[in-house]
Amino acid sequence: MTQVETADLRPGHRISRVIKGGWQLAGDHGSVEREAAIADMEAFLDAGITTFDCADIYTGVEEMIGSFIEDVRKRRGAAVAERAVVHTKLVPDLSRLADIRPDEVEAIVDRSLKRLKIDRLHLVQFFWWDLGIGDAVSAFEVLKRCQEKGKIGSLGTTNWNERQMARFTDAGFDVVSAQVQYSILDRRPATGLAPWAKAQDMQLLCYGTLAGGFLTEAWLGQPDPGFAFDNRSLVKYRLIIDEFGSWDLFQTLLATLKAVGDRHGVSLSSVATRWVLDQPQVAAAIVGARYARHLPKTLEVFRLTLDEDDRARIATVIAQAKGPNGPVYGLEGDRTSRHGRIMKYNLNTRPDDPVLAAASHG
Repeated sequence: MTQVETADLRPGHRISRVIKGGWQLAGDHGSVEREAAIADMEAFLDAGITTFDCADIYTGVEEMIGSFIEDVRKRRGAAVAERAVVHTKLVPDLSRLADIRPDEVEAIVDRSLKRLKIDRLHLVQFFWWDLGIGDAVSAFEVLKRCQEKGKIGSLGTTNWNERQMARFTDAGFDVVSAQVQYSILDRRPATGLAPWAKAQDMQLLCYGTLAGGFLTEAWLGQPDPGFAFDNRSLVKYRLIIDEFGSWDLFQTLLATLKAVGDRHGVSLSSVATRWVLDQPQVAAAIVGARYARHLPKTLEVFRLTLDEDDRARIATVIAQAKGPNGPVYGLEGDRTSRHGRIMKYNLNTRPDDPVLAAASHG
């Protein structure tokens, strides 16, 4: 059986170094076999992929993980269910940043607990669409109070660079992790964030490791598809490829990863994931494997060791890349840019949500 690597974000907060991502299970990233996806979560847990990533704004995903946990608890007992470590996010709507109240922030926490059917959120990763609007530090203080009440284990952030996060660490908050986009295609976290995070005793949880599926054999040798995708995830990562360089350079990268993978008897996606896991301050890579049929390939990374020659071959291709440049989430954070325009900024409040409706009338 493959031994899954683990990392400790804090004492008592141990995670698998590959995290099962939930973004691809939300509604606008392609069709999802809901019941199959829920049932297959158990296979990942049993294989040692114990950590699951979701968000309050990933439509239906917290509920899916909650259904999985509840089912395992009923059939196999609380001890097995408690092996699942759940990381979620708290992302207030852009339209509410100016006036969201503390009780509404706590109501979002309570809603996640209810959806996930657990007593404590292992990690809440905070994001505020525009730090120039409202009072994000006060909202984070609400999360700290929820932590003191036992509703939250650890606190983290997502999609901020070191300058943005400094206002929270300078305020005395213990921020254990930063979830950021990090891949062979997008190496922005390496320049400033990773060394800063080391000084803060903070680790990186990396999404986009496989660029929404572009860093797989499926795209090797394929013609440039352009940008006309119904799947928003593919549009997002096709834009990152464009920042990286030409489609031909991307194909050179895929061919190089394939050659390295063939040498070790693994897929090119495993090479791409291993490369990220080997970077400084990286605790884990978030991989959006939806179903158990993807599990064997997901586990390959734990039997792969890249040697000096492998890293040199990959570095030769990376040296030809033109970008992406700038700080973490800098391109995406500009709401007028081609990266920012595809984002959805108001997914937290649903009209039929009784938890937030009660808070808004409290």
